[in-house]
Amino acid sequence: MKNLGYYNGIIDEIEKMTIPMCDRVCFFGDGIYDATYSRNYNIFALNDHVDRFFNSAKLLKINIPHTKSQLKALLIDMVEKMDTGENFVYFQATRGLSPVRNHLFPQTEKANIWINIFHKKIEDVYRKVNLITVEDTRFFHCNIKTLNLIPSVMASQKAKEMNCDEAIFHRNGRVTECSHSNVHIIKDGKFITPPTDNLILAGVARKRLILACNRLNIPVLEKPFTVKTLLSADEVIISSAGQLCLSASTVDKTAVGNKAPQILSALQKEVLNEFIKETDMLK
Repeated sequence: MKNLGYYNGIIDEIEKMTIPMCDRVCFFGDGIYDATYSRNYNIFALNDHVDRFFNSAKLLKINIPHTKSQLKALLIDMVEKMDTGENFVYFQATRGLSPVRNHLFPQTEKANIWINIFHKKIEDVYRKVNLITVEDTRFFHCNIKTLNLIPSVMASQKAKEMNCDEAIFHRNGRVTECSHSNVHIIKDGKFITPPTDNLILAGVARKRLILACNRLNIPVLEKPFTVKTLLSADEVIISSAGQLCLSASTVDKTAVGNKAPQILSALQKEVLNEFIKETDMLK
């Protein structure tokens, strides 16, 4: 099973790929990324992910050398080169090359485009997960899908060391998001999710959950909530490209959720069916 890599037009197995040491990602983590999944060689929510990718690039003034249509075609072509249709589709842009380490932007440099395609399936949507909470020590540009992910790496590692699946960030008690997913709650029949300000990433799976709620006539509130509110919620949900709608059984070793199983089940079924429908036709 081969995993493929792409760097500025060069394609090979990932293990054989190399990049220049003067790529600004090496000095500064200077770049943005996005990710989704494919099934039957169809890339799920491709338009949403490419739109967010270009928005992140705009916010960081990164010059993408492709149009949206060109990038979509490139991603589709890479997926079609795989020997399986179920893949994790990862793509990033770094600001360019900087032969001399200099914080200032290169004047005329176009972004370097990276693509990694790994064989991987989405998570079992009905699997229960265990979570921890950690103080959110990240910067104030969490709405940009930047490559600077050390706080998320450390939080994920802490969760693993505590035999948990994910870490929930909070700032002085206000829940923001998780180390690699969004977090939401169901309370009194309502789906409550933090607002998309600069403290969280506007997740594509989050967007799809809100649309699913609208179809199911579940009221949606986009407002901040606290760790205390989360712990008393009827259900605690995390979502991401590969974890469409997972519910938690514990947070910080305290049992949570299991109070709105019908709403949770309806949401999980709705988003899973949407994923299957969008990726069902074999190419």
